[in-house]
Amino acid sequence: MNIADIATEEFIQVDTDERLGKVRSIFERENPKGIVVTEDGEYAGVLTERQLLQSHIADDAKVNVLARSNVPRVDRESGIREVARMLVEGGTKVAPVFENGELWGIITEDKILEAVIDNLDVLTVEQIYTENVVTLRDDDRLGKVINYLRENDISRLPVVNENGRLTGMVTTHDIAEFAVRTMERQHRGDRSGDTDRMLDLPVYDLMNSPVETIGRDETVTAAVERMFEHDYAGLVVTPDDENETTVAGILTKTDVLRALTYTEEENMDVQITNIELLDTISRGDIQAAIADVADKYQAMQVQHAHVRLTEHKERLRGTPLIHCQIRLRTNHGQVAGSGEGYGAETAFHVALDKLERNVLELKGIRADEQYEGQLLRKLNEL
Repeated sequence: MNIADIATEEFIQVDTDERLGKVRSIFERENPKGIVVTEDGEYAGVLTERQLLQSHIADDAKVNVLARSNVPRVDRESGIREVARMLVEGGTKVAPVFENGELWGIITEDKILEAVIDNLDVLTVEQIYTENVVTLRDDDRLGKVINYLRENDISRLPVVNENGRLTGMVTTHDIAEFAVRTMERQHRGDRSGDTDRMLDLPVYDLMNSPVETIGRDETVTAAVERMFEHDYAGLVVTPDDENETTVAGILTKTDVLRALTYTEEENMDVQITNIELLDTISRGDIQAAIADVADKYQAMQVQHAHVRLTEHKERLRGTPLIHCQIRLRTNHGQVAGSGEGYGAETAFHVALDKLERNVLELKGIRADEQYEGQLLRKLNEL
């Protein structure tokens, strides 16, 4: 199966001169995965709801200020695995599809998952979910929510009470929807509030509750079916079905899409989200560095490495501050490390050092040959 079988010619498009305020209303009304941006009838980029949320740009600004032109362009004859990798590495849920150099349609994350859902029962949630999750307290304010979403480059945050029990979920869509409603009321004169008042709103007034959860032992097919049933892009993962108030992690559609790119090759598969941020380091350098760490522990066979880069506004002599997270899928489970630095290369090596220390220190593992058996047992617990 290739993308031509599942891509669609139907999509929403706006011109680069359109106001961002109108685009916000489109996202509120139509809830698209993304909007294609054109200029004089030619493809110019893609705009997503998350981009609107993460910007401080006024509604009177034009679309061309935010439109992403670096979203990967998909050929209509490309294979599903190749396109899944392109979407994940491009950090997007929608991409333009071209035929003979002309814009033909779009492909979305959902279309790919719908096409492969019956084959996902070979995977369990525990194999691919994200364990280290950022959470909010239910009395936190909207301003903090937005900052957490921006800083971590994520689209949803579980909400817990003072006892750490799950009480809700807040997403970028919830915030965008609230902002549109608030602006409409202000324009009608029903409310004279300001931005400061909006940012002071407690998260319990905005979050969704109750929250859909999934147990770690359930199949990925069951998880994706639940996401489609409730129109969610992610589920909170719990230790088991009977303990639905404890947050063990989170599983998103992007996590599932990433799993589609796993290979059965002997060489370690490396996937890099926001690959355009690489500066003085290459994919080959990253793969070699991770392989060096893995080679120290022969029992730990790394099957897949995911490196996520996020750019912050802070700069040092023109070089942006980068946050890097490395997550390894091994024959004994998952292990991760993260760090920050100016430039992708520095950030990657800080995260790599943390990754190795997590393997060695989190479970009290030593790299000594005499502890090889212990290493195997400890990694099996991760």
